[in-house]
Amino acid sequence: MRHAALCIATLLLLSLSGGPAFAYADHLQSQDGEQWTQVGKASYYSSRLHGRRTASGEPYDETALTAAHPTLPFGTLVKVTNLYNDRSVVLRINDRGPFVGHRIIDVSQVAAEQLGMIRAGSVRVRVEHFEEEADADN
Repeated sequence: MRHAALCIATLLLLSLSGGPAFAYADHLQSQDGEQWTQVGKASYYSSRLHGRRTASGEPYDETALTAAHPTLPFGTLVKVTNLYNDRSVVLRINDRGPFVGHRIIDVSQVAAEQLGMIRAGSVRVRVEHFEEEADADN
C-alpha cells in the first residue's frame, strides 16, 4: 500500500510539473526531433544560500553557471533566455526547485546578472535543452 501511495504521489508531481517529459534525459527530444523547450518564470538564488548543499550534493556557488529545476536530471545543460531582453546563458542543473508559485527554474546569482534580471527578481524565460557540439577532431 505504501508503494502504491508513493507511485501516485510521483505521478501527481510529474503531472503538475509538466509531465514525464521532464523526468528523463532521453525525453529531452521529442519523437519528431524537436528540441525540448519550457517557457515560464525564473527566479534566482539568494546570496545567503552560498555554500549550502544543493540536492546534487555539491555546494551552491553563486559564481557558477548553475540552476535548479524540479525534474531535469543533474548535469543537464540548458540554455535560459530572458524573454524581455533576449539575453541567454547556458547553465548546468545541479539542484531541485523552485517550489514557489509557478516558477520553472532558479538560476545562480551570476546567471541572473548575465540574464539582466537582478532588479526584477523574476522574469519570463525560455528554457531549452542544450547539447554541446562534438569536438571537431573526433
